[in-house]
Amino acid sequence: MALSVHNLLKERKYPFAFAFFLLLIFVTFLLISNSQSPITNFTRPGPFSSLPKSPSPLTVISSNTSSTGIDANVDNAIDEWELCKGPGMVDYIPCLDNWKAIKALQSRRHMEHRERHCPDPSPRCLVPLPQGYKIRVPWPKSRDMIWYNNVPHPKLVEYKKDQRWVVKSGDYFIFPGGGTQFKDGVDHYIESVEKTLPVIEWGKKTRVILDVGCGVASFGGSLLDKNVITMSLAPKDEHEAQIQFALERGIPATLSVIGTQKLTFPDNSYDLIHCARCRVHWDADGGKPLMELNRILRPGGYFIWSATPVYRNDERDKNVWKSMVAITESICWKVVAKTFYESSQIGVVIYQKPVSSSCYENRKGNNPPLCDQAIRPNNSWYVSLESCIVPLPSYSDKWPSPWPERLTDKPPSLSSESDAEENFKGDTRHWSALVSEVYLEGLAINWSNVRNVMDMNAGYGGFAAAFINLPLWVMNVVPVQESDTLPVIFDRGLIGIYHDWCESFNTYPRTYDLLHCSFLFKNLTKRCDIIEVAAEIDRILRPGGYLLVQDTMEIINKLSPILKSLHWSLNVHQEQFLVGKKDFWRPDNE
Repeated sequence: MALSVHNLLKERKYPFAFAFFLLLIFVTFLLISNSQSPITNFTRPGPFSSLPKSPSPLTVISSNTSSTGIDANVDNAIDEWELCKGPGMVDYIPCLDNWKAIKALQSRRHMEHRERHCPDPSPRCLVPLPQGYKIRVPWPKSRDMIWYNNVPHPKLVEYKKDQRWVVKSGDYFIFPGGGTQFKDGVDHYIESVEKTLPVIEWGKKTRVILDVGCGVASFGGSLLDKNVITMSLAPKDEHEAQIQFALERGIPATLSVIGTQKLTFPDNSYDLIHCARCRVHWDADGGKPLMELNRILRPGGYFIWSATPVYRNDERDKNVWKSMVAITESICWKVVAKTFYESSQIGVVIYQKPVSSSCYENRKGNNPPLCDQAIRPNNSWYVSLESCIVPLPSYSDKWPSPWPERLTDKPPSLSSESDAEENFKGDTRHWSALVSEVYLEGLAINWSNVRNVMDMNAGYGGFAAAFINLPLWVMNVVPVQESDTLPVIFDRGLIGIYHDWCESFNTYPRTYDLLHCSFLFKNLTKRCDIIEVAAEIDRILRPGGYLLVQDTMEIINKLSPILKSLHWSLNVHQEQFLVGKKDFWRPDNE
């Protein structure tokens, strides 16, 4: 029988009629709302199902006019920026160059002066440009040569001239692939290591590497050809600007030191750790530095040590070797290879971390003891080194899938909760679609000029995974106030680091081409000064580099005036994506 309002009333079905009336109003409201809203739901972290058929127009924001979608009542956040004052400000790193705090240190014995000492408040000044600075040499040419004026530090040319780390040639620095232990070249060294231990399988089983004391990162740069991504690590020390050289070349790198505090990486993260004459005393302080490597090395992972104690017989080297034998045995590492390369006259020893706890349980003594997991912090941010062995995880016998399958396979460290795997896969689908159909197509970013990328709140690393086929790399930053997803990122074959964006990041100025964040600023602005955060972003980005922000219009309205005051060009897409482009402007230009 046909349904009508008259029949419903006649039969006294008032509740049904009232419900039907409410439903009609709700459907009408939804239709009107959808017809007026231009925004596709790209909110993080859930997956989305619909995408725009074509990119919507960009809202362009000049530095002196307001535009549709931007709050015209918001005044410029800063009337006048100033250059950072003092010597060496061209390369200023606030948390590593806090000379007042460094001078007040009571000890430098354990490299305390190379650790983080952040100023409070964070600086609001802008770092100057080096004289003659140019847009960087494009990748992959930059791996072999960079502009001298961009990193005008010739000290290593003279200091390491016999080892051919770096050579000055006209307006360029050239990187021939030499190194203290790379006497036949870095490529030959890498091939020799794989011949020594074929199970390493560069780029298949072994994907994620830490190179301690990396020099100018030629080891990590060469391994890129084998689908290996290397975090090159060194302190800001007398080897002037080695990490700055690495990042200018387009090679992943970070500033850090094995001193009194843990490295800002999760437990059980690296497939392999490498040290070629890295000048770290692994046996110091009861072996704490080596126990820190054990913490971040994946179960079954390898430590390659190429240093004089491995192959020389003078008294000092023999004593160091004896200490290393004692410490490695106490933490259950076994020697899987030890060899001497005649052509280059260097030796290498390769250790392997256990995949089973049986060795720990069967040691004659409990020294060092197993760490008490109940009192250990969830991350390694400002945490002292430990004199204990981190217990193996429940998945210690499960190595990640071979590369590239591990990028999308279920990570071993993923939570065991029932919906964890579906959330992970949904996050991967979300970023794959968003990057391919919005980021690469509709945001006016010249991706061919982008090499060094940072995701400021990386989640599971889905943003980085979506770019895996482009010639760029991503530093995945997991803020220490958010869920600890960094183990998953390393399981996927990507690299990352912990950080608090209320403080300065451990990198030189002008080292990244693009910074990305997705719904980061709402919580960040509750703790941090947004102007200080913007000054830090400006410090990290190269001239010509981009800031890509996905957020609400409320946040975009707060951020835009600050970026405009820096003379950045801005545009907005779909009322949720802000793209800022930095230029060469500095306050002294005026």
